[in-house]
Amino acid sequence: MKKLTPADPETHSPDPITENIEQLAALFPGAFIEGAIDFDILRQLLGEAVEGQDERFGFSWPGKRAARQAALTPSTGTLRPAPDESVDWETTRNLMIEGDNLEVLKLLQKSYHGKIKLIYIDPPYNTGNDFIYPDNYAESLQTYLQYTGQIDAEGKKFSTNTETGGRFHTKWLNMMYPRLFLARNLMRKDGVIFVSIDDVELSNLRMLMDNVFGSESFLGCITVVSNLKGRSDDKYLARCHNYLLCYERGEFVTAGVPLPEEYWDDYPETANDGRRYRLQGLRKRGSASRREDRPRMYYPIYVDPVSHSVSLSRDATFTEEVLPKLSDGVDGRWRWGRDTVAQRLDELCGTRVGGQRWDVSQIDYAETDEGVKRVIPKTVWTGSEFANESGTLEVKRLLGKDVFTNPKPIGLVAYMLEQAVGPDDIVLDFFAGSGTTAHAVMLQNATDGGSRRYILVQLPEPTNNPEFPTIADITKERIRRVIASLSEETSGQLDLVNNRDLDRGFRVFKLDSSNIRAWDPEPDNLDGSLLASLDHLKEGRTEEDIFYELLLKLGLDLTIPIECRTVAKKTIYSVGAGTLIACLAESIDRSEIEELALGIASWRDELQPAADTVVVFRDSAFADDVAKTNITAILEQHGMPTVRSL
Repeated sequence: MKKLTPADPETHSPDPITENIEQLAALFPGAFIEGAIDFDILRQLLGEAVEGQDERFGFSWPGKRAARQAALTPSTGTLRPAPDESVDWETTRNLMIEGDNLEVLKLLQKSYHGKIKLIYIDPPYNTGNDFIYPDNYAESLQTYLQYTGQIDAEGKKFSTNTETGGRFHTKWLNMMYPRLFLARNLMRKDGVIFVSIDDVELSNLRMLMDNVFGSESFLGCITVVSNLKGRSDDKYLARCHNYLLCYERGEFVTAGVPLPEEYWDDYPETANDGRRYRLQGLRKRGSASRREDRPRMYYPIYVDPVSHSVSLSRDATFTEEVLPKLSDGVDGRWRWGRDTVAQRLDELCGTRVGGQRWDVSQIDYAETDEGVKRVIPKTVWTGSEFANESGTLEVKRLLGKDVFTNPKPIGLVAYMLEQAVGPDDIVLDFFAGSGTTAHAVMLQNATDGGSRRYILVQLPEPTNNPEFPTIADITKERIRRVIASLSEETSGQLDLVNNRDLDRGFRVFKLDSSNIRAWDPEPDNLDGSLLASLDHLKEGRTEEDIFYELLLKLGLDLTIPIECRTVAKKTIYSVGAGTLIACLAESIDRSEIEELALGIASWRDELQPAADTVVVFRDSAFADDVAKTNITAILEQHGMPTVRSL
């Protein structure tokens, strides 16, 4: 039975440096000499792709190297379950995690790598005093534990960023860089990230995100009109907007948004089935509209003068030849090639121009078989649903007045969901604030019956509100009240097609130090330190604490369905239809070993897992090595050779 220790890779978050080196070794084995990288050889293998000059274009600032190292340093923390603060713990697949988001993002790397479809964050805008994160990123977990009172603080606190403190922009960039670096790893290949920001750090954030995501992944800078009247306390110009920077991972395809109401007047015609439509000329207009620009898109289309339908072939019905001519008579070109026209003939019709010649137009409907036509969203978002006032009123209705400053409106997040998220996707917000993202996801699911999931992360930053001592408390309470409100709205309804499978719950986890005790001897009490280290797990940690850390370290979803069974008076956990079975009881008597092992083997046979079963025990539960050897031998006899202890 292998005993897992703090030195084992399974006991901490992924090590990106090791993974990067392994990938390099797979691509360029010749660049490794005795296990180390020979950078001269690597440069030669890469050829001209390597920049050789001392000076090059790039984006840097004091502390960037340390900030990158902070992202690359694995976390030794864990996430402890808090069922009492959760809703529908047993069945929900939503998460609200309380803790420093840098450490939490590290801990999520194994379980959610490449699984997040949409990330939205509204980080601190660096206005001079409003963000609280550690200066020493190498000790962020330690600082967090001291900040939240879990260990003696000894004067160490999270720090604000004041304009008079020096290195004003640098501290903000050092805070943001490792978080964005880790967030990118969590995104799916077709994922997208939206980041809210104002003028102070817009230019820096743009360069930072170019650095992390690549400039080729930039989708746009969106102007969000958040206060149409403008800020009355501005000195020169009354600002009425902020921004959203949008980047993809590489394969994002927008779903678009429903045709806005103000566009409907552009569809003046009505078809026989009642649908509104407009006619758009098929001839290319504007730049690159001449025949020589795209010669293959100059060809004849034939019109039936009676029905106005079109064809690519002339016959007795389709008699009128139409060529794409510019207004000056010069040969132009069509917007579509022959193959596209052949596939979409039913969308085209012949139209008379000036009562004399024929032209070809596309019939553009405002409604399709799937509903209202979808269009690409503009780079300016304006409307009451995007206004700061809407966000304030939404929180006020749920939690009361003056609970949270400048919460983002539901409509803003809902608009992102509309264009970027499918019904079964995961949404992440690691600056959760008042919980707007969770609210928007739940409303969208209630509207269309989707199964979208959310993961929220929020630092328990203190407030001056005795009802909600921390911002994390505000986040959790808002979610609870939204759930209650939605449940009340649908209570008594019998045919809830859109609501029968809705997930109206969330699991709360809290950042803490690992359940696995690290060797940290007291020089003046070595005997006591040795005795304390006999139990590999920390005192006061429950079976659930240990079990969920095990899931986290193995890279399993924190909301994966879990089955429990009692064998030999011990609670046994099964995950993944028996691919992982754990017994984390504090003690296992010798007389119970055979019954326990046979019970586990029998359950495994019932579950018939697709992969080999890993069995995990608490190391200190066994009286001695003989007991561990016996249970390992019995399990091995029943085809379960992989046994581990914590």
